[in-house]
Amino acid sequence: MPISINPQMMREIIMDHYNNPLNKKVPENISEYKKIRMDSDSCIDDITIYLKIVNDKIVDACFDGIACTISTASTDILCELVKDKSTKDALYIVEQYKNMIYEKEFDESALDELIVFINTHKQAARIKCATLGSTGIESIIDGKDDK
Repeated sequence: MPISINPQMMREIIMDHYNNPLNKKVPENISEYKKIRMDSDSCIDDITIYLKIVNDKIVDACFDGIACTISTASTDILCELVKDKSTKDALYIVEQYKNMIYEKEFDESALDELIVFINTHKQAARIKCATLGSTGIESIIDGKDDK
């Protein structure tokens, strides 16, 4: 997805993932998942992220809880992007996403719809919302999940 998409299209993508998240659910076989609860002091965000990792591959990713539009949409897109990826590839996606959010050089080809958050840095209060899911996914992969 090119950076040149217009602001209206960006809003539509974000609102679609907020109103109709593909990955918002509590997994049925919850014992097969690693999970982490993520929340924010500055927003309503309070979500639990679930990753099912088998042989160093993320076979499922989902989340549940209450969160603002930015947090819900970014977490939903991230969950979709890391599914069926190795943990190494998932960490690369997270790294590129965070690089974009913090205005560093990034690999646009790794981000797909996450590119809609390219202007998040313009609203500093939204950075925490936009990175809640990526920080949670990174923490689970790094073994800092809720035991």
